[in-house]
Amino acid sequence: MIAQTFQDAFSPQWIKTHLTNPTHDLILLRHIIPWQPIMERLVPFYNPQKGRTGHSLRLLVATSILCRLRQLSDRKVIENIQENRYMQYFCTVPDQRLMTFLNPSTLCRFRKRIGTEGTLIIEERVFEHLKRAAVIDADMMLMDTTVLESPIMYPTDIRLIYKAFDKMAALATEAQLDRWWDHAQLKQRWRAYHLNPKDRLTYLSEFYAVFVPAFERFAAHLAHLPQSPLRQRWSHLLAVLTILEKQTQQKLAGHRHIDNRLVSLDDLDARPIKKGKSHPSTAFGTTLQMTFNRQGFMITTDNFIGQPNDTTLYGPTLERFRKRMQAYPGTAVTDLGFRSANNLKRNAQQIDHVFMGRSSDVEEPQQEACRQARSATEGFLAVAKHLRGFARSLSRGLQGAILWTRLSQCAYNLQKFLQLSRAEALEESTLIKLRL
Repeated sequence: MIAQTFQDAFSPQWIKTHLTNPTHDLILLRHIIPWQPIMERLVPFYNPQKGRTGHSLRLLVATSILCRLRQLSDRKVIENIQENRYMQYFCTVPDQRLMTFLNPSTLCRFRKRIGTEGTLIIEERVFEHLKRAAVIDADMMLMDTTVLESPIMYPTDIRLIYKAFDKMAALATEAQLDRWWDHAQLKQRWRAYHLNPKDRLTYLSEFYAVFVPAFERFAAHLAHLPQSPLRQRWSHLLAVLTILEKQTQQKLAGHRHIDNRLVSLDDLDARPIKKGKSHPSTAFGTTLQMTFNRQGFMITTDNFIGQPNDTTLYGPTLERFRKRMQAYPGTAVTDLGFRSANNLKRNAQQIDHVFMGRSSDVEEPQQEACRQARSATEGFLAVAKHLRGFARSLSRGLQGAILWTRLSQCAYNLQKFLQLSRAEALEESTLIKLRL
C-alpha cells in the first residue's frame, strides 16, 4: 500500500528559522516540481490491498531527483539530507524522523519497482510542467550521439575467462560442490599474465584450455540441480558462458570483428563503441542519442545496444522531438554523421533549415547561426557528461541505462532552469505561471 497524497512537514516558523535564503536552488525547485501529479501516476505501481503502507512517494521521488541533482550515491544523499536543512525541506523530512527517515536500500527497491516506466513519468511530468510555463521552446533542434559508459572494468578476453571462473566458483559454493579445476594453478597463470601482458594470445590459449573442461563440467552439473532459484541462476550463467566460449574461439581463430561482442559478465548489454576521439578511441556501454533546443534544454534521449548508424537514427529522433514539443523545429542541426540525401530532404515542408555539418546546407544568412548552434551542441554534451552524470551509468544493462538516463535528464533540465532563472532570462509571465 502507498499514500496518494502528502502533507507539508514544516511550519512557517521552522522555515523562517532554518531557511535564511529564500532564493536557494532547492527552494525554487521544490515550488516548481509538480509533486502531486507525479505521485498520482506512480500510485498504480503499488498494490492498494496488500502489505504495510510504504514510504511517502513524495519523499522517494524527491530523494531520487536529489541524487542526480547533486551527483550523490543513495547512501551519501541520505547523509547529506541529515546534515542540510535545504535538502530536508526539499524532500519533506521532519526533524522527528531525521535520523531514521530512509534506508539506502529503500531507494534501490523503489527504482526497481517503478522501473523505466516510472522514471519516465517523473521526467515527463517535470518536462511538461516547464513546457506549459513557456520555459522551453522548440525553435531549434540540436542532435548528437554519445556513449553512456557502463560501470565495468576495461575488458580483456583473459579477464572475462578469469571472471567466469569466479562466477562458477560462487555458484558451486552455494550448491555445496567442490571446485573441479586447479584454482592455485589458475591464480599462478593469472599473475604470470600480469607480469607479461603483451603476450596476450599465448595466455588466452592457456586460459581457454583450462576453461573448456571446467565449462563442460559446469554444464553437466545443471542436470542434477533441483528446481530452485539456484538452478535458474546456474542456467543463466551457463547461457552467458556459452557466448563467451564461442567468442573466445573466434578470437583464437584470428577474427578481429565479433558481432555482439561480450565485454562484461555482469552487464550483458554493454558493447564496445568507437568514439570520435583519438584517446580513448573505444568506450564500453550503450549508445545515447540526445536532442537539445537552442536554450540548452535536453528534449529527448534514447539508449541503444551497440552502435547503430546515425543516419538511421535521425528520422525517428526527429519524430520524437516533434511529438514531445508538438511541433517541428524551425532549424535542425547535426554533425556529418547524420548526413544523407534522405535526411537532408526529410520533412522539408515543415523544417525551414537543415544543417548537417556543412555550411552549404543552409543559405548564407543562416550559416553563422547554425555553426554557433553546432558548437553549442558540443558544449551541452560536455556539461551533460562531465557535470550532470551522463559520463557513466551506475546501473547495469539497457534497462538500467535507460533508468539512469531518465533521472539524469530530469536533473539536467532542472539545473538548466535554475541557470536561466539566475541569469534573469525568464519572462515575467513564465515566472507567474510557475508561481515564483
